[in-house]
Amino acid sequence: MKARTFAIFISFCFLRSAIASPADKTVFNVRDYGAAGDGTHLDSPAINQAILAASGAGGGTVFVPAGTYLCGSIHLTNNIHLCLGAGSVILGAPQAMNAYDPTEPWQGQAYQDGGHTYFHNSLIWGENLTNVSITGAGMINGGGLVRDDRLLDEMCGFSRWSPAHRTPPLDTHYPPSRLGNKAIALKLCRNVLLRDITIFHGGHFAVLVTGCDNLTVDNVTMDTDRDGIDIDCCRNTMVSNCRINSPRDDGLCPKSTFALGRNVITENLTIVNCQVSGFQEGTLLDGTMKPTRGGTGRIKFGTEANGGFRNVTIANCTFRDCHGLALEEVDGGLMENITINNITMMDVIACPIYLTTGERNRGPDVTVPSRMRNIFISNVIATGVDPRSGILITGVPGHPIEGVRLENIRLEFKGGGTKAQAERVQPELGPGYPEPAQFGALPAYGLFARHVRDLELANIRESFDQKDLRPAIDCVDVDGLEIDNFQAQLAAGVPAAKFDSVKNVVIRNSPMLEGLMAK
Repeated sequence: MKARTFAIFISFCFLRSAIASPADKTVFNVRDYGAAGDGTHLDSPAINQAILAASGAGGGTVFVPAGTYLCGSIHLTNNIHLCLGAGSVILGAPQAMNAYDPTEPWQGQAYQDGGHTYFHNSLIWGENLTNVSITGAGMINGGGLVRDDRLLDEMCGFSRWSPAHRTPPLDTHYPPSRLGNKAIALKLCRNVLLRDITIFHGGHFAVLVTGCDNLTVDNVTMDTDRDGIDIDCCRNTMVSNCRINSPRDDGLCPKSTFALGRNVITENLTIVNCQVSGFQEGTLLDGTMKPTRGGTGRIKFGTEANGGFRNVTIANCTFRDCHGLALEEVDGGLMENITINNITMMDVIACPIYLTTGERNRGPDVTVPSRMRNIFISNVIATGVDPRSGILITGVPGHPIEGVRLENIRLEFKGGGTKAQAERVQPELGPGYPEPAQFGALPAYGLFARHVRDLELANIRESFDQKDLRPAIDCVDVDGLEIDNFQAQLAAGVPAAKFDSVKNVVIRNSPMLEGLMAK
């Protein structure tokens, strides 16, 4: 009883801090600092004054009551709780107002795009902060934020880098830019909480967190036309109960770029109870959920992966009208100890499950191969899967992906694959951009695996709607293949599987595959 009473008291205190009157010395109402909330007056200077006042008092809640607040850059500080009250909207100013902060200096070659390189040209940003939270029932509407960062790419040299041209001459005399292209950007912050807010039209990133530690993102809705949230070079992160719609880019994207000037691994990451989708922008919020017939959405690791990924759990997530799950490690990093469980997908564009390593090596002096190991994926249902590709697992010659287990997977494909596609010699990814489209239509409709060591397939079932003339499995250069209870629909005369340079095979409870290795 005492514990329950204490919990109720704590909840009451939190609620009180969010709705307390302006007389409360820990609550700073932006209206008291000149914010008009009429959608036409530039309110970011007043909001920044309220934040400075709270900071000067040692911290507190900066409260934004109902209204529309036209804003350029809002600067967070230590020990600040930015509370967006019900009915409040932070509206991004048009670019013509030059209301966003100029980009910070950058020296030398950038190995990540301009969106990942510059942070200060954002609607809300903070750097080197401790104890920061943005919560409430209000909305951040990007308004004038842009999704295009070609100017920033040119400024930092990113647009001139390529695998074949690694040391381009750099012009470091570009003037700073006020191109606002992110809703929330946090760099090198500790103890961060984002909860309950809604972000619409977030620019290049609705949320970009880089080099942050102890980050919680809970019950946040993002409906935007580029990336929803990128979790870059972060550790000890929890993302839960979020809905992310991003038709023209990735939804929830762990990364490990070179933006901090060194390799930093993204680790100790948990993602649970989230939804990702590729509906038309705005139609998640209005409930119509209009399909795009090609939305990106999805949960994707990479492409930037200099530092790698370690100790990650993903569970109880849904994908709708978007690409499938992607794990991409191509820049010399290590991806290991990834557990993914209870995933459902509908109307899947490209691969429902995609694991790849490559040799792009976008970074300075990359001397080690990209590595991936200990990947467990279980309890996945995917329907309406694109006919081009099923599960794709592909490593690098001489450097296989190691220790992959797929268990309890049910895939329903649209089908329609041809005999010519079944006979294709699949190209290697090499230094290419690591997306499934780079591979074209796969020679197997269900699973293609190449350069893999210790691949376990248990309780896998594949089927198609239209006749598909490709086998269910195609494995090349696989050492240690264990298959238990595999079932697949087959067109007449089509073999169940093709094996090339496959050794140490164990097949159980799979009559359609019996005797395959004896042939």
